Amino acid sequence: MFGKLAEAKKMAAEMKTKMAAITVESAVYNNQIRVVANGNREIVDVKISPEAIASLNQQQLEHFVKEACNQAIQAANNVAESEMKSMMGGMLPGLGNLFS
Repeated sequence: MFGKLAEAKKMAAEMKTKMAAITVESAVYNNQIRVVANGNREIVDVKISPEAIASLNQQQLEHFVKEACNQAIQAANNVAESEMKSMMGGMLPGLGNLFS
């Protein structure tokens, strides 16, 4: 039993490393506000064009940044879910459909 637990911990660590290397991007406001997240659902980069800063007030800018972050996190969730299904399907054949 402890062998299975150690194997599961190792797989979880490998998955976290793998997911850190996967990135997704969201862009809003005509691609002038961009957010990059990794597969671990962490925001790793935010870019705001000078034009967006000049043309938006604070409330609008905050709204668009929040929107881009939410979209990036949702995309990261989708990637993580897909990877988890793949891992579970490979680890325990027949259980891959359990997470559908």
